[in-house]
Amino acid sequence: MDEELIGAIDQGTSSSRFLVFDKALQVVAKHQVEVQQITPKEGWMEQDPLQLVSSVLTCLEEVGVALQSQGRRLSGIGISNQRESTVLWDKTTGKCLYNAIAWCDGRAAEVAGKMIDHTLSKNKDDLRPRCGLPINPYFSALKVCWLMDNCDQVREAIEDGRCLFGTVDTWLIWNLTGGVAGGLHVTDVTNASRTMLMNIHSLQWDPYLCSFFNIPHSILPQIRSSSEIYGYIAEGALKGVPICGCLGDQQAALVGQQCFGPGDAKNTYGTGCFLLYNTGQQPVMSRHGMLTTVGYQLGPHAPVVYALEGSVAIGGQSVRWLRDNLEFFKEARDIEHRASSVKDTGDVYFVPAFSGLFAPYWQPDARGVIIGLTNYTTKAHLCRATLEAVCFQSKEVLDAMNQDSHLPLALLKVDGGMTSNNLLLQLQADILGIPVVRPDMSEMTALGAAIAAGVGAGVWRDVTQFPRQHVSQFEPQIKPDDRDRRYARWREAVQRSMHWMSSEEHRRLSDAGRKKATVVFSLGLLTGVVVGVGLVLALRRS
Repeated sequence: MDEELIGAIDQGTSSSRFLVFDKALQVVAKHQVEVQQITPKEGWMEQDPLQLVSSVLTCLEEVGVALQSQGRRLSGIGISNQRESTVLWDKTTGKCLYNAIAWCDGRAAEVAGKMIDHTLSKNKDDLRPRCGLPINPYFSALKVCWLMDNCDQVREAIEDGRCLFGTVDTWLIWNLTGGVAGGLHVTDVTNASRTMLMNIHSLQWDPYLCSFFNIPHSILPQIRSSSEIYGYIAEGALKGVPICGCLGDQQAALVGQQCFGPGDAKNTYGTGCFLLYNTGQQPVMSRHGMLTTVGYQLGPHAPVVYALEGSVAIGGQSVRWLRDNLEFFKEARDIEHRASSVKDTGDVYFVPAFSGLFAPYWQPDARGVIIGLTNYTTKAHLCRATLEAVCFQSKEVLDAMNQDSHLPLALLKVDGGMTSNNLLLQLQADILGIPVVRPDMSEMTALGAAIAAGVGAGVWRDVTQFPRQHVSQFEPQIKPDDRDRRYARWREAVQRSMHWMSSEEHRRLSDAGRKKATVVFSLGLLTGVVVGVGLVLALRRS
C-alpha cells in the first residue's frame, strides 16, 4: 500500500512554511522562507502580496523536488494563513492593486468610527448578531473600505469589474491553481468569518453587511468548507496535487490541538495570543467582549463547529520589545532565565497596550503602562512582570469566555513559540488555577491544516482516527487568595492604561508617517508608576 503523505502550507506574518506529515502526524519534511513586513507609517503594517506567493512557491518546490527524488507523492495539501490580512488584485492581469494590509494594521480606525456612527444603535456591537464581530479596524471589511476611500486603482478596478478581494488563503489558492489562467477564487468558512461580511448563521455573504460597508458582492470569493478539494496545483514539482484543506491560522491550531468537543480550548502564544473555545454547533453571542467565529467545518456536508475567540494584541511582542527597544537581553529565550532569578515581580505590573487593547476591552485608545516601580525594581522583576502580563491577559479572556459559554474550562491546551518557556506556562497555570497542557510536537497550526487536507483527501474519515499527541502538563501551585490578589492588582493597572490616546492624536501620529512605533506611557501616576520610557531605560544598569 502506498504511503499517505499530507502537505501543509503555513503562511504567517513573518514566514511561509511548507511541512509534510505522515499518517501518524509526524513531520517528515519541511522548508521555510522569511517574509518582510512593511511599516510606512506608525500603526500601519503591509506586506508584498507577490512575496507571500513567491515564498510559498519556493517552499513547495524545495520540498516537492526532494519528494520526487524519493519517489514519494502527496495525497493533498492544506493551507493555514494569517487571517484578516487583505489583498485586492486585478483578475485580468494578476497584479495587486495595493500591498496586503496586515491583520494588525490600525489605519482604518477612523473608518471604523464613522461606521459606528452610521449604525442604528451608534454602538460598535451593532452588527454582532449578523457577523459575531464588533466594528473594529482588525477585520477585513474595514481594510477594504479604507482602500476604496484612498486608492484610485482600487476604485477604478471595482468600477470596471476587474477587482477581486481575498484574505491570504484566497490569494494563495487563486495563484496556485492558475492565476489569470483559470485560478479559483474561493475561501473557507473560517477565513470568511473574519471579514465582517459573512453571516455567521447562514455561512454566506450577507447582503445587508455588504451594503452597509458598500462592498460589492462581485469582488468576494466563493465560500467553501474547510475540507474539500478546491482545485489542483497548476505548476511545479507538485503539479496536480489537490488543495483540499483550508483554515485560518488560529482555527488550524484549534484543529491541530484536537479541540473537537464543546468546552475544549487552546491558546496560541505568538506575536499576540489567541484563545479559541469550542462552543459546539451553535454560535454563542458574547456579552463580554469575545468574538463569535467559525471554528471549522471538516467537509461540505459536515456540521459547522463554532468558537468563541479572545484576541490579545501583544504577547511575544512584549518580549521582543524588552530585547530590541530596551536591550534587556540578546535572545528572546533569555527572558526565562532572567525572570526565574526573582521569586516575584516586586509588585510591578506591566500592561503592554502598545497599540491599544483587544479582548475583552476593544480599546484602541489604551497605551502601555508599567506600574509599581521602586528603587528595588530590577530588570529581572520587569522580565517576570512581562511574562505575567501575557498570563493575566489570557486569564481575562478565559474568564469572559466562561461567562459567555457557561462551560467552565477544566484545562487549557497551549501552543506557539512562547510555549517553550516553562516558567511562562507555570505562571499561566498558577494565574488560571487550572492545568496547562503543552503538546510535545510544536507544529499545531500546520498540523491543523494537514488534518483538514487529510479529511478532504479521504485519508481520514472522522476525527476519532487522529493519533493522540504526547504532552507536558503544568499544575497550579499558588493559593487562591494569592491568585485573586494579584489579578485584582493587574486589573487596576489595566484601568490606568485606558483612554490615553485621543482620536486627534491618533490622526496626528498617522499623518506624521513615522516608521517606528512609539510607546506612550501614562504620565502623572507619581506613586510607583513608570512615567516615561526614560525611567525604564535607566533599568539597563541593574
